[in-house]
Amino acid sequence: MSRHFDAKPARERRPSANPWNSLTGTRPTSASLSQRERDPDPVSSQAGMIDSQSFKTPLAAHFTITALAPSASLAEAICAHWREYLMEGTELGFLMLSTCFFGTLLYGNDSPLNDLSLSRGIRSLLMGTAIATTTFLIIRSPFGRRSGAHFNPAVTLAFLWLRRIHRWDAICYVVAHFLGAVVGVLIAHLFLGERLSSAPVRYLVTLPGTYGRPIAFIAEFVLSGLLMGIVLYSSNHRQLARFSPLLVALLTIFYFALGSSISGFSVNPARTFSSALFAWIWQSIWIYLSAPCLGMLMSAAIYIKRMGPNRVYCAKVFHDTQSACPFPCHFDLLFRKT
Repeated sequence: MSRHFDAKPARERRPSANPWNSLTGTRPTSASLSQRERDPDPVSSQAGMIDSQSFKTPLAAHFTITALAPSASLAEAICAHWREYLMEGTELGFLMLSTCFFGTLLYGNDSPLNDLSLSRGIRSLLMGTAIATTTFLIIRSPFGRRSGAHFNPAVTLAFLWLRRIHRWDAICYVVAHFLGAVVGVLIAHLFLGERLSSAPVRYLVTLPGTYGRPIAFIAEFVLSGLLMGIVLYSSNHRQLARFSPLLVALLTIFYFALGSSISGFSVNPARTFSSALFAWIWQSIWIYLSAPCLGMLMSAAIYIKRMGPNRVYCAKVFHDTQSACPFPCHFDLLFRKT
């Protein structure tokens, strides 16, 4: 049975002389508001909170929206969303821990798996499965549900270009990604020591494969674009939204099976930076800092061109109906009956 949608932010319940809350950009319901104020354009208004009208949805949706107002300062952003920043850093730190541990297990000289004489292709498939499982668990975790599960600066920049995340949130997310990745590799080093730092593992640093730098750049560009395309098409589709974590995980397995021998597989600037920092190998670092960002921006542009600017409802990779949302969210529109 359908229930009414309730996206009223917590701060909205406090009486205020100003219809707009200066910190979160939320506003109270009022019959005196114009039609444009009551139902702003989902994309053109960066802090456009939907009015707390009742929309029909097949889900019991009772999440709060705490998006920043366009004029919010950095201090206000940190005050409102410091938890989300910590969550994003923790998510990428956990991903790097998983990458280092499974990479050492599959590629290390002292690995017990060496007795199985696994081929390079099988090792890549197993590595992809391990990272895909980790990615799936992060996206579905309470942290991922709350922060949006970007844990990738390129994803955040693409959503910034789409105007679905505030500029201060985007900056803090990216900083959290790089710091979290570095902390993750540091913790892995404390546990694994030389098994992680010595060849052939070397902190799982990403380097161009035998096909050279141009092919590595193209691979990172295309694979990053595919990842962003999967995120946008699935998370903004009524029937596919709940499957977005699974689709991203399946694509990750494909990445490792195809791209590990071409570019080392990154699609994440913070992931590459953290490994390069500890290995102190900066060869072709520009590929892994630029190609994922450009690929995801291109994918976002193609999506907008094909689907229209009003078809990006939120910046979350996976949007449940209980966790608070820190973005200018219109996820309810995905289920509005016309």
